[in-house]
Amino acid sequence: MTGSGRILGIDFGTKRIGVAISDPLNIIARGVTVIENSPRLFDELKNIVREFEPKKIVVGMPYTLKGEKGVKAQEVDKFIAQLENALEIEVIRHDERFTSEQAHQTLREMGVTKKKRQNKGTIDTMAAALILQRYLDGLQAA
Repeated sequence: MTGSGRILGIDFGTKRIGVAISDPLNIIARGVTVIENSPRLFDELKNIVREFEPKKIVVGMPYTLKGEKGVKAQEVDKFIAQLENALEIEVIRHDERFTSEQAHQTLREMGVTKKKRQNKGTIDTMAAALILQRYLDGLQAA
């Protein structure tokens, strides 16, 4: 599948999936949506891929503090295998340690109300954008 050069970012969760997209130059990430983790998940992801035509997908990998894969990371690996099967796009695993905490902090600094910050979907979308932004920053530094 040819893409516009954009990169899709995903924050996988047992209940919700946060989704972000890069700009065409792969400099800035922005949150797009949150999707319920349900049987329709891959249909919804296919629609997002059709809309943005990413060349690859970055999925946050929840490594332990020691940098190892725990139970949650195994769940993400299973999701990635299904994702690669369903979408036929390159998928990259990227360390997501502390992104939820950073998402909360960023939203506080942006002046987002406490009520909105407590909305899990807001946090998931922000976490996806942070995972993707870290990846993009790494590309710029390389």
